[in-house]
Amino acid sequence: MNERRGPTETVLMDAVARRHYLRGESKVEIAGALGISRFKVARLLDDALACGVVRIDILSPPGLDAELSERLRRAYGLRYAIVVPGEAEGRSAVAQAAADLLLEVLTPADVLGLPWSRSVSDVVNRLTTLPAIPVVQLCGGLVLAGEEGSSSDVVRRAARIAGGPNHVFYAPLILDDAESAGALRRLASVRDALAHVPTVTVAIMGVGAWVPGGSTVCDAVSDRTRAEVASTGVVGEMGGVLFDAGGRPVDSELSARIVAITGAQLRAIPNVIAVAHGAAKVTAIDAAVRGGLVHSLVTTAATATALLAGAPLPSTN
Repeated sequence: MNERRGPTETVLMDAVARRHYLRGESKVEIAGALGISRFKVARLLDDALACGVVRIDILSPPGLDAELSERLRRAYGLRYAIVVPGEAEGRSAVAQAAADLLLEVLTPADVLGLPWSRSVSDVVNRLTTLPAIPVVQLCGGLVLAGEEGSSSDVVRRAARIAGGPNHVFYAPLILDDAESAGALRRLASVRDALAHVPTVTVAIMGVGAWVPGGSTVCDAVSDRTRAEVASTGVVGEMGGVLFDAGGRPVDSELSARIVAITGAQLRAIPNVIAVAHGAAKVTAIDAAVRGGLVHSLVTTAATATALLAGAPLPSTN
């Protein structure tokens, strides 16, 4: 404000501001109490903000960057975007935030789909309650050194928490050849479980980048297969579904060896919540969201900032 204000006007502005912002009085109530018009009350409140007498600070709740969450949601047109601070301790914080989101959005009418994924297992481990809904397995599993459990274990654990039915099958995610994978898909247990995939309304998925160390699927195949898949334009995978930089599912020789849902089935799930973060995964996350494979995202502030900037995070190695 360029206008010089006298001391009585300054005292009045202070009184108006305190009544409105600290006591919660309306402009009409303040006008009646102080004997001035409500238009003058409105002007004094505007002046109080403009000259710095009133400063409004909005702080995110602990464990959540609300402003960055909203920026990310709007930028990508996401249904939900949840951003936790930092990056180094992201895995635990992201898993807890995803578990909290799942509890918030699931209804008794939903069907939950779960793939094999370390990040998804982390989420399920933090769940304490769920609606009594069916839980459907979306892909086979991988056995990793130093880790216990399988995709069916994750599904059965979630189903126990929910108290609803589970549709599981016991099969590896990747087979040595297409014939073996086809034979497994024809098994009654696998066929019957995957028959429930079209009923899934909400899925929790990890996002893997098609680079060494960026995806357990990528790490599980030979150097030759990894290079062949990369040559088709694949930048990432979700539950064994390979996709390119446009978020389009890609069929390859490896796809025929994978026991999992198809790209079309993944795209048909109404709400896919991705749980992913890290420098190596920024390009893959961006592609999956822009391609419509992901509708909601739980990630870290560092990853969200990189996504908004349109560039990968600098490597920390």
